Amino acid sequence: MALPDRDYVAVAQARFDALANYQVTLKSTSARAETVEVLYGYRKPGFVRMDFIRPHAGATLTFSPESGKVKLWPFGIDTFPRLTLSPDNHMIQSPQGHRVDESDIGALLANVRALQQHGDTQNVGAETIGAREAAHVIVACRPGYRASGVFRYELWFDTSHGLPIKVVSEGESREPIETVLMENLRIDVPDAQLRPFA
Repeated sequence: MALPDRDYVAVAQARFDALANYQVTLKSTSARAETVEVLYGYRKPGFVRMDFIRPHAGATLTFSPESGKVKLWPFGIDTFPRLTLSPDNHMIQSPQGHRVDESDIGALLANVRALQQHGDTQNVGAETIGAREAAHVIVACRPGYRASGVFRYELWFDTSHGLPIKVVSEGESREPIETVLMENLRIDVPDAQLRPFA
């Protein structure tokens, strides 16, 4: 099916700019590490909560832009011990070097936009991801430039809300870096249903 020829990254950026919060189940796979599955919550201006499903089942991690600190409960929120860490602490970075304070959709889109400015964007067409209709887009930079170690992104944007639901990142030799699936994405969750960030 043909889709309108538009800048889906810009559409996603506008949608992200307009939302107040979101919750999603993230599934990250890479060649260098075991699969990570997290119930992820984000609230502007940058609060993050990650409840780990695997590995480290039960661990909870939160980030507050007010304190600039990460709190980690290895055995679940409000249990002992609780660690307070800097977001650049290697203990809480992903194998790909992702930091919790730069883990939201807005940070992803900023990296993609940086590649767009130094490369090419191709609208591939409509595809189905799970039960969702999505626009498949490839953004690749020219040789010699990369954003956050990524040379090429393949993204699938949900056509109903405009945000990405699958992202594949690759290095300069087209070696896969990471595949992230975003499932059960809920946008602008009512406060009463939003998991607390502290």
